[in-house]
Amino acid sequence: MERDERPPSGGGGGGGSAGFLEPPAALPPPPRNGFCQDELAELDPGTNDRAEQRTCLICGDRATGLHYGIISCEGCKGFFKRSICNKRVYRCSRDKNCVMSRKQRNRCQYCRLLKCLQMGMNRKAIREDGMPGGRNKSIGPVQISEEEIERIMSGQEFEEEANHWSNHGDSDHSSPGNRASESNQPSPGSTLSSSRSVELNGFMAFREQYVGMSVPPHYQYIPHLFSYSAHSPLLPPQARSLDPQSYSLIHQLVSAEDLEPLGTPMLIEDGYAVTQAELFALLCRLADELLFRQIAWIKKLPFFCELSIKDYTCLLSSTWQELILLSSLTVYSKQIFGELADVTAKYSPSDEELHRFSDEGMEVIERLIYLYHKFHQLKVSNEEYACMKAINFLNQDIRGLASASQLEQLNKRYWYICQDFTEYKYTHQPNRFPDLMMCLPEIRYIAGKMVNVPLEQLPLLFKVVLHSCKTSAGKE
Repeated sequence: MERDERPPSGGGGGGGSAGFLEPPAALPPPPRNGFCQDELAELDPGTNDRAEQRTCLICGDRATGLHYGIISCEGCKGFFKRSICNKRVYRCSRDKNCVMSRKQRNRCQYCRLLKCLQMGMNRKAIREDGMPGGRNKSIGPVQISEEEIERIMSGQEFEEEANHWSNHGDSDHSSPGNRASESNQPSPGSTLSSSRSVELNGFMAFREQYVGMSVPPHYQYIPHLFSYSAHSPLLPPQARSLDPQSYSLIHQLVSAEDLEPLGTPMLIEDGYAVTQAELFALLCRLADELLFRQIAWIKKLPFFCELSIKDYTCLLSSTWQELILLSSLTVYSKQIFGELADVTAKYSPSDEELHRFSDEGMEVIERLIYLYHKFHQLKVSNEEYACMKAINFLNQDIRGLASASQLEQLNKRYWYICQDFTEYKYTHQPNRFPDLMMCLPEIRYIAGKMVNVPLEQLPLLFKVVLHSCKTSAGKE
């Protein structure tokens, strides 16, 4: 990407914008780990050869197989699945008869979903948990009445389903058939259902303006992180004191953190138009500073001498994006969603940037906004942040580790320390600890997905996320 060398207007004025006109700093190669693999194609037996010669019945793109009952492409398959799983209700700004083609299919989500239903895509073939893999491979196309199609398009059917579950005693934070919900705790899959109810202030307007694409719902989590919520029902809050060892270790973790404001200049003159290259350079410098803080943090950890340098290198290379994301959403959130948001507001993407924005980028946008609201609601303390960071860092599932068993013990140590702290300090929030822990797999998932977002799309991604979050925060 070529960098715009246009100097800032006004010459002086505090030197804010000149701070990020330098060449972008080099970033380490993003880790491509196994936490987030692309969804496998759901091909019906015997259709591979025929699919090569067939076109998608929705948009005319090359078909990849039989999906939810009809021959379709990967794009329309994923769009239909996302729309049904996330209970999307779209609107058409024209006459509900938009042209569906490979190049035009993202222009109107309403007409795309309408055609999916009219052509016979079967919503009953989608797994209820939204995970990859159809519920029943043998389910074929289905013809439904115009009345039923209208109920789906208007969202009436989704509302009736929600009322059905609420009348049967399910809470907003549980899902039918989920093991953890039996103990009144959030389940790994409940993040999906609850995210549908989150009001993404300002985001819908941005989505309508920025190409208007949906986001995939599949939610990949790390099973070992949920051993607590799956097997240990929460007990009624009991007045007690904090274990002295827990207090000492938490204090050491917090002391290892650099909680000073970020030093990267993020002030800019009024009226200055930020270019894509300038914003990208600023994001690179912010990532550099945050990464260096993580390296310094490792050397101050209370268990630093218990692991080898090789293991620390392996852990950092696999988790640095997750650590940066966690810190940006918590301890540095005021600067990120304040000063950085002001800079991104002065960046205006071109029409080409808007139309080339990827599905991966749209998914990251929605998940980041949801996660921001979650952290904003929890108001994570420095002690909780320090524990969450250590738990996420001490991931024994990373390949190439020499002391995986020792890492597992350390992970459990800080897991129970964090549990001890939250149950002591927040006695009237019995779900707080599992809520905090459930944020970690979401962070891992988002960090893994961001690897697939083209670098030139990051300025637009951050602009949309920060604008939406700042707008919603201002209304509270």
